[in-house]
Amino acid sequence: MNSTLDGNQSSRPFCLLTFGYLETVNFCLLEVLIIVFLTVLIISGNIIVIFVFHCAPLLNHHTTSYFIQTMAYADLLVGESPQDSAITRDINRTFPAHDYFKDTGGDGQDSLYKICKAYSVYDEEIGYCQGQSFLAAVLLLHMPEEQAFSVLVKIMFDYGLRELFKQNFEDLHCKFYQLERLMQEYIPDLYNHFLDISLEAHMYASQWFLTLFTAKFPLYMVFHIIDLLLCEGISVIFNVALGLLKTSKDDLLLTDFEGALKFFRVQLPKRYRSEENAKKLMELACSMKISQKKLKKFEKEYHTMREQQAQQEDPIERFERENRRLQEANMRLEQENDDLAHELVTSKIALRKDLDNAEEKADALNKELLMTKQKLIDAEEEKRRLEDESAQLKEMCRRELDKAESEIRKNSSIIGDYKQICSQLSERLEKQQTANKVEIEKIRQKVDDCERCREFFNKEGRIKGLSSAKEVLDEDTDEEKETLKNQLREMELELAQTKLQLVEAECKIQDLEHHLGLALNEVQAAKKTWFNRTLSSIKTATGVQGKETC
Repeated sequence: MNSTLDGNQSSRPFCLLTFGYLETVNFCLLEVLIIVFLTVLIISGNIIVIFVFHCAPLLNHHTTSYFIQTMAYADLLVGESPQDSAITRDINRTFPAHDYFKDTGGDGQDSLYKICKAYSVYDEEIGYCQGQSFLAAVLLLHMPEEQAFSVLVKIMFDYGLRELFKQNFEDLHCKFYQLERLMQEYIPDLYNHFLDISLEAHMYASQWFLTLFTAKFPLYMVFHIIDLLLCEGISVIFNVALGLLKTSKDDLLLTDFEGALKFFRVQLPKRYRSEENAKKLMELACSMKISQKKLKKFEKEYHTMREQQAQQEDPIERFERENRRLQEANMRLEQENDDLAHELVTSKIALRKDLDNAEEKADALNKELLMTKQKLIDAEEEKRRLEDESAQLKEMCRRELDKAESEIRKNSSIIGDYKQICSQLSERLEKQQTANKVEIEKIRQKVDDCERCREFFNKEGRIKGLSSAKEVLDEDTDEEKETLKNQLREMELELAQTKLQLVEAECKIQDLEHHLGLALNEVQAAKKTWFNRTLSSIKTATGVQGKETC
């Protein structure tokens, strides 16, 4: 609510005495005298209070006006209020679920009590009326305590809300008549339905006018209504009331007398807990044009009707009817009072239950958090153990791999040496055989050239008659060949064993590599399992907490 109650100031401050304003010090001598005079009067009594709250805003300086109003407000709090017990009782029922007003003896309830008490002392004719605390609470949510009291006085006196409480609520019944005539013009089918079920405006709209919709409807909707009221005047109530009736027409046409009262008391306020519905309602209310001329016409009709009834009606019957009306109003107010008390008790029970549930959930979450922390510690220890085992396994595999590579290199070296020896022996054997052949050819040539030697050697170069020597020589040659063959077989056997050892080493290396891969997979799986368990625990805890908040 951004309405400003002070008037616009000119470039030079206004001063009641033109010669009394001193530009050098920027203050008015008359204001200084007024402040001193009012201070003395306020200290001595509250005779000047009405003048202060109605005339102080006309003074030049805002600080001067605020200072005087603050002193007058403090003086009102000193006075005794005849409705003090009613104020104290209603304070605990005003917005009991709101954080600012829910604590008994808190700052919100204390400020609200002071405002209601100050107004009951300030306006002795009206005093404190039930439901007035809701309007004061709405103002208190937007401004300091003293300013909220000033705006409350402004709404009650200058906007005509005070008139609704005077003369046995006569002006309030005039507003009910105006509302019914507007219904007859704007919503005729709903008006006729209310006539059929004998539902009158005072049965459902009394709180709309007396509390300006603050008692039942959500605060964000009430703030818009108060803004419109400060800008347009009290006739805005008719726009909002017609908007409520028009948007709820389809539901109300299906109800009987009791169902309609229950709808107005329970279902209608719940419908506008949605900000979107409240916004649509305010747009509809602002679009409806209700002229002041039409309201004046309906007001004149009401007073004419009342005069005719007074002339035709017997005084005793009139008093009896008035008594019944007052009794009905009293019963309705008592019912509303009981509803508010029940709502207060229900709200407190619900809050207590919600608090207990929240505490239980908090304990459960704390236990789960401790368990999660313990699981995290265990998982970290398991992770460190697996990392140590993995490091040891890697080191063992590395040593085995180095050993296998060393054996492979050694076997490769042995095989290379064996091949080199075999190659050297083959070369030596080939060279020896070639040399022997050459030598034999030379000897055979010499034998062939010598006639004497031909007698002892045949054409093959063998000695004639010396078969035994030949056999001995053949035997020596065979033995040497056999020895060479045995050596060759031994070397082949050694080569085969070396190859077998090489194959076994390669198999062992492959086995070690397989074990290493399995170990690495287990370590990775353990890491993933630990991480997934931790992440799922955190997600579970977060999801449970989000559901509890909603």
